[in-house]
Amino acid sequence: MSDQIIESLGRAVQASPDDIALRLHLADLLVGAGRGDEAVAHCATVLQQDPTSGQARALMARALGGGAPTTPPAGTMPAAEASTSDQAPVQGGASTGGGGASTDGYDWSAAEEQFPDAPGPMFVEPAEGGVAGAPGGGGHGEPQRVPVQGEPAGVEDLFEVERAGVTLADVGGMQEVKDRLEVSFLGPMRSPEMRRMYGKSLRGGLLLYGPPGVGKTYIARAVAGEMGAGFINVRLSDVLDMYIGQSEGNLHGLFELARRSAPAVLFLDEVDAIGQKRTRHDMGAMRGVVNQLLQELDGVGSDNDGVYVLAATNAPWDIDPALRRPGRLDRTLLVLPPDDAAREQILRGYLSRRPVEGVDLRRLVKGTDGLTGADLAHLVDTAAERAMMDSVRSGTPRMITQRDLEAALGEVRAHPI
Repeated sequence: MSDQIIESLGRAVQASPDDIALRLHLADLLVGAGRGDEAVAHCATVLQQDPTSGQARALMARALGGGAPTTPPAGTMPAAEASTSDQAPVQGGASTGGGGASTDGYDWSAAEEQFPDAPGPMFVEPAEGGVAGAPGGGGHGEPQRVPVQGEPAGVEDLFEVERAGVTLADVGGMQEVKDRLEVSFLGPMRSPEMRRMYGKSLRGGLLLYGPPGVGKTYIARAVAGEMGAGFINVRLSDVLDMYIGQSEGNLHGLFELARRSAPAVLFLDEVDAIGQKRTRHDMGAMRGVVNQLLQELDGVGSDNDGVYVLAATNAPWDIDPALRRPGRLDRTLLVLPPDDAAREQILRGYLSRRPVEGVDLRRLVKGTDGLTGADLAHLVDTAAERAMMDSVRSGTPRMITQRDLEAALGEVRAHPI
């Protein structure tokens, strides 16, 4: 497609900025011409006008190099975010297809040739019938930074707008949590006509609370992916500054970035540290930060339309009561450790990316009762280390077995993270 046609369509879009069909056609041509950054900007504009546009989400995925988003097949299993103990399931599952290098760059075909005997099946089922289902398909790529038009210099050094690569379908189990999210948050967002009819506003935010490692951060990313929105992850270290007034400025810059990036999910991690009860502070520095957060949530002097605030905490009782009032973090959701079905999905997803043989998932699920997603990630990593060290000592690579996992489970139980 010639650049002249693209430029002509660009002028037409400038003349009719509300013509969604025309803008999507231009974005499609830009993707085909290899001008993905420009296409992303147009798709973001369409999603701001119509967050439910599947065509805009598909075009944005193509522009970002991820292909059109599809609903994961039955059996797609997540794993867990093990980088920190307060984050849980990362995207799980890897391709279980034929040879060749996988998406993680490892050549499994070459690895199979190193084994003297053909390995057995990855998972085994008990005599009375095991857990049905097979490992899911390929996982999602790493979150990608989304360009923001008009982003001032300096703000991007503090915060990043990511494109979440997961949806709620990638979250193992937690059906009650998903249902609550659908009713209180995602459903009204997807149905603007019903929302207008009932006078339902999307103002306010959602507070996720629960013990560390259960997946609050992962769920927040999945919500952003479900909405086709940008994701901004903010921690205490991103906001606080040693100079008086700078912390409030950082917080304001964060919300301004989210407003320019709309639709966007703004995730406040460990919000009890940023929004702690003001009665606990003798000095005025943190009081000013909490006051600034209240103003930003209220949208004083700004428009928060398209900005969805999610927050997570392990100690909801430490949060300033003013943050829980209507229009702010007025909806709460308890996230508990995964149940049996969720643990099976998480374990299957993680093990599907490893060289495993003869693993009895049902037995393993029973033995991991009470463990969080981060604990399960640590369990699989520990078992992989045992098999790897044994292979190094013997000079012959071997598979990860049930014995490795049970030994690793004993270590995890004895030394929880």
